[in-house]
Formats: sequence, C-alpha cells, structure tokens
Amino acid sequence: MSTYLFTFRPPSGYAPPAATFDAWSSWQLELGARLKDRGNPGFAAASLGASAADTTLGGYSLIRAGSLDAAMALARGCPMLNAGGTVEICELSSHDDRFDHWLDTMGRRP
Repeated sequence: MSTYLFTFRPPSGYAPPAATFDAWSSWQLELGARLKDRGNPGFAAASLGASAADTTLGGYSLIRAGSLDAAMALARGCPMLNAGGTVEICELSSHDDRFDHWLDTMGRRP
C-alpha cells in the first residue's frame, strides 16, 4: 500500500462556514485506517513559480491507498470540493536510504 499526499486548495476568497470542522471531521472518520496523517489546515500562504490559478494551498493530509485510482476515489468525498476548491493527489516515495547513502559518500554526514 502506498502513501498519497492530498493537498487542498480553496477557491479565492474562501471563508469557511461554521459547519466546516464537522464536515472535515466526518470525512476523515470515513477514511478510517487509510488516514495516515490527518494533516493541518493552512491559512497564510504564498507560492513561487507556476501554481493553480485562483487557489492557494489550504492544507494537506496523508492517505494510504492501493493505487492512484483508489486515492482519487477517497478524495471525492473531500468537503473542499463542495466549496468549489480542488484536491491535488500525488503518490509519495521515500528517498531516505538513498539520501543517507549520498551523505555517507559525500562525507558530510554528522
């Protein structure tokens, strides 16, 4: 099973309604054990380079899923979609061992 990063992008001018916390909590409860890291919302945001038009990064979660299609199916329940925002999904891979080896061979590891 792979880990997928969900990033949440609210539309420009988004102001969360009073029921936002309940909607997100209910969705996260439905995800169950597939929710690896609930993540956190973001408020002050900026971007460098190309970014999705009329959105800012609004938060993230880490999800366990068997495939990109399965992760997309889980994302379809995200409350951000009902608010006119987007969910970006990408499969993560670990490069920790490779980076540790690089540090060892470059002689810069403490």
